[in-house]
Amino acid sequence: MIALNFQNEIAKALSKNIDEEVSILKVASVSGGSINDAYCLTTNQGMYFIKTNQANRYPFMFDKEATGLDLLRNTDAIRIPKVVLSNKFEDTSFLILELIENSTPLPDFWSLFGKQLAQLHQNTNTSFGLEESNYIGSLPQQNNLHNNWIDFFIHERLKPQIKLARDNGKIDLSTITKFERLYTKLDEIFPEEPPALLHGDLWSGNFMVDEKGGPVIIDPAVYFGHREMDIAMTKLFGGFNQQLYQSYNEHFPLEKGWEQRVDICNLYPLMVHVNLFGGGYLEQVKSILNKF
Repeated sequence: MIALNFQNEIAKALSKNIDEEVSILKVASVSGGSINDAYCLTTNQGMYFIKTNQANRYPFMFDKEATGLDLLRNTDAIRIPKVVLSNKFEDTSFLILELIENSTPLPDFWSLFGKQLAQLHQNTNTSFGLEESNYIGSLPQQNNLHNNWIDFFIHERLKPQIKLARDNGKIDLSTITKFERLYTKLDEIFPEEPPALLHGDLWSGNFMVDEKGGPVIIDPAVYFGHREMDIAMTKLFGGFNQQLYQSYNEHFPLEKGWEQRVDICNLYPLMVHVNLFGGGYLEQVKSILNKF
């Protein structure tokens, strides 16, 4: 639970942010995240969602998440929680967002989700990457800018995860060699596309249904990349209806053969999982690499 002195600091920060005196009436714990503690705040000025974590363990994580949320929200493509403020008290960082309570999906929820995701991906940039690094789960995600997708995918996505796994004894030399063999084939595998604004961590735990029954996406790892990365991530652990893909393709058709590229795209989140959790994720990586 949030200590009283921390609650007072939160109330002070909120008061300054909204230019109204804020009193916290109730703090309720919310389950869900493995990295952060989360709470619902009831105040005299309304309700808010707040996340907290250890500032020294995850430096600037919430500042970077706030940047990503704002980038997504400013597109007006799909609903994103509004950032209220990101701040720090003693050794605790906190992020306050508008509270969106999970509701019942509309009958056309998945078609709407596909359409809005397609609209999001039509926001582009001159380079692949982002002006700043951020996080994927609890791991740092580097986003150095590149002029082409293949270089970005190799040097900013695959190689950092492989190095981390190698340094921690979680990957063998044979698998690293197979990755290097794959690098030479990526130009033939990926069609050329402009950089698309991505959520970056689009699994089923990172979307909600708002009070109107529409889609909301949360907890992003934003960057400009190949749009098939988001699409592939939706297929890694399931939880997305086929109507989403049909609707997406109606509004922003994917290049031919996209389903065959899903596994290649998912090498990145799978290597993130190797580094975070170990276990059988490396076997999935090996199985994909063996196809190429």
